[in-house]
Amino acid sequence: MREPTPITVAILGASSQLARDLVQSMARHGGYTPLLYARDTAAVQRWLAGAGLAGRHEVLPYGAYGEQDHAAVINFVGVGDPARAAALGNGIFGITAEYDELALRGLERQPERRYIFLSSGAAYGHVFHQPVDEHTLAVVPLNALAPQDWYGAAKLHAECRHRALPQHAITDLRVFNYFSRSQDLAARFFITDLLRAVRDGGVLRTSPDPMVRDFLHPDDFFQLVDRVLRGPAGNRALDCYSAAPVDKATLLAAMAERFGLRYETGPAAPLNATGAKPHYYSRQRLAASLGYQPAYTSLDTVLGEAAAILGRPARHPAPPQENLE
Repeated sequence: MREPTPITVAILGASSQLARDLVQSMARHGGYTPLLYARDTAAVQRWLAGAGLAGRHEVLPYGAYGEQDHAAVINFVGVGDPARAAALGNGIFGITAEYDELALRGLERQPERRYIFLSSGAAYGHVFHQPVDEHTLAVVPLNALAPQDWYGAAKLHAECRHRALPQHAITDLRVFNYFSRSQDLAARFFITDLLRAVRDGGVLRTSPDPMVRDFLHPDDFFQLVDRVLRGPAGNRALDCYSAAPVDKATLLAAMAERFGLRYETGPAAPLNATGAKPHYYSRQRLAASLGYQPAYTSLDTVLGEAAAILGRPARHPAPPQENLE
C-alpha cells in the first residue's frame, strides 16, 4: 500500500497540550510534516527533546509565520485551563482574534490552504441542560454578559467570521472535553481534581449535581484531524465526540474500583470559568460524513490515560465503595 503524501502543517500554539499530543500522533502515524510555531520556542525545543523528537521538526516564532510554505494550518492558540481563562478575563477576545487573523491572512495569499481552528463547545453558550446537536442554537446573554461568557463568545465570534468566508476551507473543531496522559494535573478541571485525590491519597469532594462529559482520546483526535485534512474541502463546524460519553456517578465508581479513589458529595464551590454545564457534550455527528469513527469511549479514555498518569496498574478487585450520587 502506498504511503499517503506527506502534508506540511503549520501548528500555531505548539506549546498547548492538544498540539503536543497531535505532533506525537503525527510522528507515530506518519504522513505529516509539522512546522511548530510558539511564543517560547526554547520551551518547545525542550519538550521535543524530552519526547524523543529532537531535531525532527522546525520550531519557529510567530513572526516567521508565512515564510515557510504549508498546505494546512491548525490554530491551537487559546486557553485550556478554566483557572487561566478566568484570570485572563476579556483578554481572550484579543488573543483569539490576533492569531485567527494571522491564519486568515495566510489564506488570502494561498486560497487552497486548509485551516483548522480549535473552537469549543462553549461557543454554544448557556444551553447544556441537555446535550446539543446540529439543531441547537447558540445562546448568548447579550444584555448581561458575565466573565464566564467571554471564552465562549470569543470562539463564537471566530466561527461566525469563518462562515462569512465560504470560499476558504476552514473547519472549526468544537472540543468539549479532551483527556490524555500529558494532562497537567495542576489545571482546574473536575478530572484533574479527581486524579490529584488518587495521587495524593486525599478525598475528592464534589457536588451531588449530575454531570455528563465526553472525553476525546488523543488517537481519535488525530483521526478526526486526519479526516479533515485528507477529506473533501469545506467550510464547516464539527463537534468532537467519543464513542460514548460518561456520567459523573459512573466515572466516580469506576475510578474507585480501579484506583481506590475516595470521594464525598456535598456542598462544593467548583470553578465554572465558562459557566455550569450539566450535559456538556454533543450528539451532532457531522464528522461521520468524513469517515470519522471514534474508537474509544470516554470511560476507556479516562481509565487508560489515568493508569499512565498515575504510573501504577489498576486495582482489582477494590473494596466496595458507597456511591453517594
